[in-house]
Amino acid sequence: MRERAISFKEALNEAARIGLHGAERKPSDKFIQRTFPMGDGQEFRWDKALAVADAIEDEELSRKLALRK
Repeated sequence: MRERAISFKEALNEAARIGLHGAERKPSDKFIQRTFPMGDGQEFRWDKALAVADAIEDEELSRKLALRK
């Protein structure tokens, strides 16, 4: 690390890359994340998702308790 003036983290990452790909690494293509439209009319409010999940859980617990009686 001192000889090449690189940090421990850089040396560790380089060693892992060489171990995974071998010493002769070919340049890979750049990763591009593809996106897809979700469609029009999204009627579900994602900012209220936890409240909806709580309500569904409460309904299920009530149903289970009603079955025991």
